[in-house]
Amino acid sequence: MKKILFAFLIIYGFGLNAQRTDYDWKKMDAKQRKEVINNLSPEERKDLLKKFRNDMIMENLNIAPSDKAEFTQLYNEYLESQRQIKKQFNFDIDPETLSDEEAKLKLQQSFELGKKLLEDRKKYADKMQQVIPCQKVLKLFYSEKMMRDKMNERNPHGHNNNNASEPKQNP
Repeated sequence: MKKILFAFLIIYGFGLNAQRTDYDWKKMDAKQRKEVINNLSPEERKDLLKKFRNDMIMENLNIAPSDKAEFTQLYNEYLESQRQIKKQFNFDIDPETLSDEEAKLKLQQSFELGKKLLEDRKKYADKMQQVIPCQKVLKLFYSEKMMRDKMNERNPHGHNNNNASEPKQNP
């Protein structure tokens, strides 16, 4: 009897643990969301962010339910491929400290990186068009650009945001 009760408690405990990760994020206020996220491990946070990103992309592109799994796998593969290419370049440099030759080499490397990223993007655009229409692939890349622009607007590289309170002027 004790073994059955113990097994039941273990199964029940796993069930509760599984339920904890299935939150209704839309019904939570910002404080509750922050508390839940802060209690997650770094790996769980990464997975959650990936899930949110994928859900947002699926909703934004209105991907058919029958294509979601295949497209999600392809999209995640594309993002990982882009990440691997970017890892090949050391962005943590101070151009002011480089000699002319070092700067020329770094500049050439940045052009090569750009070419690799573009070729990879073309390759995955072709693969994605096997799953979703070309218009949706274009919309995906446009959405990525808008997201990058918005992120750069919030926290531009190399700037301390000291002028955050100043109003922005349109050129």
